[in-house]
Amino acid sequence: MLSSPWRSDFPALAVLEAQGEIYLDSAATAQKPQALINALSGYYTSGAANVHRAQHTTAERATRAFEGTREKLAAWLNVPGADQLIFTRGATEALNLLAYGLEHLVRPGDEIVVSALEHHANLLPWQQLALRRGARLVILPLDLAGAVDLPAARRLISAHTRLLAVSQLSNVLGTWQPLTELLPLARAQGALTVVDGAQGIVHGRHDLPALGCDFYVLSSHKLYGPEGVGALYGRREALAQLRHWQFGGEMVEIADYQHADFRPAPLGFEAGTPPIAGVIGLGAVLDYLLTLDETAVAQHEAALHAKLVAGLGKRRGLHLLGRPQAALASFAVDGVHHGDLAHLLTEQGVAVRSGTHCAMPLMNSLGRTGAIRVSLGLYNDGADLDVFFAALDRALEMLA
Repeated sequence: MLSSPWRSDFPALAVLEAQGEIYLDSAATAQKPQALINALSGYYTSGAANVHRAQHTTAERATRAFEGTREKLAAWLNVPGADQLIFTRGATEALNLLAYGLEHLVRPGDEIVVSALEHHANLLPWQQLALRRGARLVILPLDLAGAVDLPAARRLISAHTRLLAVSQLSNVLGTWQPLTELLPLARAQGALTVVDGAQGIVHGRHDLPALGCDFYVLSSHKLYGPEGVGALYGRREALAQLRHWQFGGEMVEIADYQHADFRPAPLGFEAGTPPIAGVIGLGAVLDYLLTLDETAVAQHEAALHAKLVAGLGKRRGLHLLGRPQAALASFAVDGVHHGDLAHLLTEQGVAVRSGTHCAMPLMNSLGRTGAIRVSLGLYNDGADLDVFFAALDRALEMLA
């Protein structure tokens, strides 16, 4: 039956079920556990305050909780020092921080390398950096399974490469990318490496020092946490190369009218009032996730995903994009517009995502105007997929 023992921890699911809806759009944003709701309520009802800026009790309490989340996230990622983690307002802001903070290292004729499957958030900052600096944006092609083509990568990553940026887990194809082979290719050329972990962070614990990237970005809202919070990990040597890109507030160390000196990471890159409640909420979510049996979660997600992929494979005229390995599957149907199909699924109470999934160049390269994406969270169960498949069959029959 593939029942999720954690479903009741997410109160919104009961509300959605009462409304006749099942939620299969967790790759866009995940539903939230009661632990998060309690933490946000507790923070606001016990007194909100700014962090790092006052000595009164309420501010000290907020600062301890805020910095406590930094410690928890460092432990979650096996990062040896919490000072290697910068809080941002999302993965997109983290990637833009890098694109501006590393701009001084890129010169005309240099190459920035990304893969053909990148989300716009890990494409456009590098595209625009290349345009600003007269550099060349190099696109790594994919193999038939939807992973970066390693022989092509070996040819394209060269002495001109200054930076490699690649997703850990594709938000469209559901494929894990071969980072253990890719990252050393860039390091051998002296290039910096950036991993977009927005999807990957949700599915399994990842040891960042062992992974060997220079930078890793993530977002909270996909990891069952609040919106408006992200984080950037950087190796200390890599963080030291960043230049400040936003100014104001506590990121400054000394300032007069004509000159200022700025703090190093992390506080030097957290200008202005941070998303305090959100960061504290993320800490509560990490505490909650630590109470779960990691093996049981992985087995449940794998079984659900196998059922999803197998069921889609049985439908005539339906084409999977790539060979999805985890978390999600995207598909198109011969002679059916993805928007029409999504509309009929919505009318039957099935929440999926339709469109280009913030990866227009990838869709163009696949010859698609868009696709339906079904994505899973640890709270989904086999019954959700049964409802989805029944709704899909009725929709396809209507559109035939």
